[in-house]
Amino acid sequence: VQLQASGGGLVQAGGSLRLSCVASERTFSDYAMGWFRQAPGKEREFVAAIFWSDHYTDYADSVKGRFTISRDNAKNTLYLQMNSLKPEDTAVYYCGTTLWGSRKMSGSWGQGTLVTSPA
Repeated sequence: VQLQASGGGLVQAGGSLRLSCVASERTFSDYAMGWFRQAPGKEREFVAAIFWSDHYTDYADSVKGRFTISRDNAKNTLYLQMNSLKPEDTAVYYCGTTLWGSRKMSGSWGQGTLVTSPA
């Protein structure tokens, strides 16, 4: 599965952004999907995941209550709605397939999109 993330940008702390990730294949709906991020000088970390049927979601504690992951299998698209952004959310965000419950990328992931939220 080829993936392309978009929607990043510069937004002041407290603001909102919506990231999108478009998959190239109809088999997108077969996979649990996740968002991950990597801040400068830090390791890539888990942000959120959604089951293939979108009935189940999982969030890192650092974003719970502020971010919402969703998917539209008919459009082969994954979303991440980010509200109340904080400076510590500044990172390159990646979308990818994930093994449900692992909180790790597996297999395919796309080029990241940069989110910058200065203090």
